[in-house]
Amino acid sequence: MISQTEELERRSAKIDGISGNTVTGHAVVFDVRSRDLGGFQEIVRPQAVDRSLDADARIVALYNHDSAAVLAHTPNTLTLTKDARGLAFRMRLPDTTVGRDVFELVTRGDIAGASFGFRTIKDAWRQEGGVMVRELLDVEIAEITLTAFPAYDQTDVTIAKRSLEQFARQGQRVDWLARQLAVGGPIP
Repeated sequence: MISQTEELERRSAKIDGISGNTVTGHAVVFDVRSRDLGGFQEIVRPQAVDRSLDADARIVALYNHDSAAVLAHTPNTLTLTKDARGLAFRMRLPDTTVGRDVFELVTRGDIAGASFGFRTIKDAWRQEGGVMVRELLDVEIAEITLTAFPAYDQTDVTIAKRSLEQFARQGQRVDWLARQLAVGGPIP
């Protein structure tokens, strides 16, 4: 289980819909390249989320990654399932100020995004056509969130860049990447 003080990476997807007080969507989309995350693109492989489906996995749904704005929690009010598209969620919004506000914002279309916070267990790096690609092979999801800004923020990219730097130090990458990292230059 991920501790409250551990740094999480966050990624985004879209909300599919709302019915009554239930919101559905995909927190993770499989086998699709992300946009540029600061020198690399990322792909989440289907097996990466398997541990999130374990009955003992404790995952919380939040509003804007705010731990004070809890919307749902597995297994009672948040359900996660794996389908061909990705890791789908279904959550019942609470009858709280935050829950009612989120319901209104999703209904109006002001909140259309979902995101997930995770810790990487296993990933793989490769260069493909001049682009560094990170494949997420196993992750521990701590939270999913509904947000108006389903974009990758710089803090989260920094965590992944440390993994890229470690990959380069292991000698599994061409020399120019190490030089780019050393001088803080762009990584194509």
